[in-house]
Amino acid sequence: MRNRTALLLLALSLASFVTLCALRGAPMADLLVYRAEGAAVAHGTDLYGFTVTEWRLPATYPPFAAVLFVPLAWIPVTALKAAFLAGNTLLLATLVALSARLASRPLPPAPLCTATALALWLEPVFQTLLFGQINLAVACLVLADLARPPGARAQGLCVGVAAGVKLTPAVFVVYLLLRGRVREAATAVAAFAGTVALGAALLPAASADFWTRRLYETGRVGKAWIVDNQSLRGLLARALGDPGPGLAWALPAAAVAVAGLALAARARRDAHGVLLTAFTALLVCPVSWTHHWVWCVPLLAVLLAEGHRRTAALTALVFTARTMWLVPHEGALDLELTWWQQPLAAAYPLLAVGLIISCDSMINRCPTLSTEQTGKPPCSSRSFRSARR
Repeated sequence: MRNRTALLLLALSLASFVTLCALRGAPMADLLVYRAEGAAVAHGTDLYGFTVTEWRLPATYPPFAAVLFVPLAWIPVTALKAAFLAGNTLLLATLVALSARLASRPLPPAPLCTATALALWLEPVFQTLLFGQINLAVACLVLADLARPPGARAQGLCVGVAAGVKLTPAVFVVYLLLRGRVREAATAVAAFAGTVALGAALLPAASADFWTRRLYETGRVGKAWIVDNQSLRGLLARALGDPGPGLAWALPAAAVAVAGLALAARARRDAHGVLLTAFTALLVCPVSWTHHWVWCVPLLAVLLAEGHRRTAALTALVFTARTMWLVPHEGALDLELTWWQQPLAAAYPLLAVGLIISCDSMINRCPTLSTEQTGKPPCSSRSFRSARR
């Protein structure tokens, strides 16, 4: 009975989402970019010289990713959109399962279906499906490695492949090094190098163009000051009314990067270290669109598994309220927000900074006596929860 109810809830959730997609025309603009990248590789045209859709979107990923996108060019657009919607739904269920594993609370089928049905309406997940993005696939690759116990076979391979598709997961190599997991970090670096080498072998001109030029053209991905960008750079650009905040962004971003990775290195649990690394990367990256924040799924899983229900409820509210879309954001209005609109336009980075600060407080307040002195491991789960409160 419980399984039937969970499946019914998932079916209703998916049906509602598909209906909304149909009403909005299911543009899936990013999917069309991926398809165009695959077509450019298949036809031997300039990979970084085209733009597609009414928004004139260019290719922004490394050549290795474009090679993976080649099969998309052979599928009719309507069928491709349907396949991507189905595939991303399966990836969401996979991400929920991996998040539960990260939290050391594996889910049986009924709760897994229920959690997937609810997670579909988190704004980053919703936008990922609506745009036809690959964020869920990237997050699943990273967690496929890091949700396993340290030292597992071939650990680091998936992190390296994820970095080869979308560069930001490379931050997890730094995390592995800081945790003293040199073998896994080396595996990740080797896998990433393999993706670069494959891209260079198949697309030498595009590889030279990307690694020497396109990589540094941050404006290719869009305007960093719009509310869609939930990184520190976007927050500060809007707060200062300056589309290019320069040092006003670079210095705080550097401080957050150092603090976040230092906390990740000191975290008592691997789950905390992984999440700290993910949210640090989202904060300091020049552009972190709202759909990049699918890491809210493992965050919620860990919070719930550790009994932080009020914090989990607040987090879920932030990631479903869509407050950034409630403020004026047409044209250049993003740079003219009033003081009380600023927090609404930067809900995700403010939440992430708050979590990092609270994590720092937890680690500093957590007992550090040795096992011989206390008779139990330092910072047990009970003491961790007490420090959290």
